[in-house]
Amino acid sequence: MDTTECAAWAANDPLALSYHDSRWCRPVHDDTELFAMLSLEGMQAGLSWSTILKKEAAIRSAFDGFDIQKASRLTEDDVNRLMECPGIIKNRMKLRSVIKNARCILALPESGYSTFDEYIWHFTDGKQIIHHPKTAADIPSQDDLSRKVSKEMKKLGFLFVGPVIMYSFLQGIGIYDDHLDGCPCKAKHS
Repeated sequence: MDTTECAAWAANDPLALSYHDSRWCRPVHDDTELFAMLSLEGMQAGLSWSTILKKEAAIRSAFDGFDIQKASRLTEDDVNRLMECPGIIKNRMKLRSVIKNARCILALPESGYSTFDEYIWHFTDGKQIIHHPKTAADIPSQDDLSRKVSKEMKKLGFLFVGPVIMYSFLQGIGIYDDHLDGCPCKAKHS
C-alpha cells in the first residue's frame, strides 16, 4: 500500500499528501505547534483541510508564527487589521478564537497545568492511541474522547473546539494515529 491508497483524502493534493506523510498523526509536544494546530483546526471549520494547508503559511505569518504570548495580546483593532491580510481565512469569529484560545492556554496554570502540552496529553496519560482502521470509512468524525476534550476545553473558555474539530485536532497532533493499517506512515512511528 502506498500513501495515496491510505490517504484518499490527500491523493490529488500534493500539500495534503505531504501533510499526511510527514505530519498527520505524529506526536506533537511543542506548545507553539499545539497552539498552531488548534488554531488551524478551528480555521478549518466548514472548509476543507486542503484550503487550510494552502493558506497555512500566510496564517502562520499573520499570527507571528503562533507565538502564544503575542496572540494573547491582540485586540479588536488587530482583528480588523487581520481581516485585511491577504491569504488568510477572513472570518472574525475564527480570528477572535485564536486570540481567546491563546489567553486560555496562558491561563492553564490556574487549572493546574504548566503547559498546553501537559494539559492536552493528560487526557491519555501522555500516551498515543493507535487505531487500526482498514478503510477511511472506519475512522469516525468524533468519539467519546473528542467529546470529553471538547467539553473540558469549552469549560475553560476555549472556542472552536467542538467534538468533530477536537477529533481532527487529536489526529493532527498525534494523540490519535488513524493511519490505515498497512500505511507506510503508520510503520514509521508506531
